[in-house]
Amino acid sequence: MIEHLQGRLIEKHPTHAVIECNGVGYRVSISLNTYSKLPDKESCKLLVHYAVSVDVRSGTSVHALYGFVEESERELFRLLIGISGVSAATANLILSGLSPGEVQSAVLNDNMTLFKSVKGIGPKLAQKIIVEMKSKLLKSELSSEISSFPHNTTRQEALSALAALGFDKISAQRALKKVVEMNGEEPIEEMVKAALKHLA
Repeated sequence: MIEHLQGRLIEKHPTHAVIECNGVGYRVSISLNTYSKLPDKESCKLLVHYAVSVDVRSGTSVHALYGFVEESERELFRLLIGISGVSAATANLILSGLSPGEVQSAVLNDNMTLFKSVKGIGPKLAQKIIVEMKSKLLKSELSSEISSFPHNTTRQEALSALAALGFDKISAQRALKKVVEMNGEEPIEEMVKAALKHLA
């Protein structure tokens, strides 16, 4: 199995990149998230997921490479394709429309609307992704690598404080979400105190 590709970046497009390794050019499908993080310089390294699917019409096998700059995105991609009804192409589309942090936040906060904003994701599949991804996220290391409250240090610290007090992460996140919706942003101490009332 191919773990990663490192070589010369020949082409860079929003949907794919071509990397030349020892004279062989590899076409790798990428998300917009990965595209935005690809370097402009020639030297490039992409983590890879090798996917094999079956064409429904012809019955032939279809082989494809999916590339990622960050391990957290690749792991999230693999969790998504483990859900029935989510193909590699669909998972890549989700990660093009949403950042890894947004995907995790949507799952842990039951945000179906965010998933439905991705082309091709209907209510049933959105609900299925949320239900099946929750347990997978909690078992993986992603929950600690990707914040459910991206770019918000105050809520991150409040969440860490609640976790240290013994509350499970999902319940703590829901409580903090209610606090922010009701009171807006507050100092960490006040957010924790208010969240404890919802967790009591």
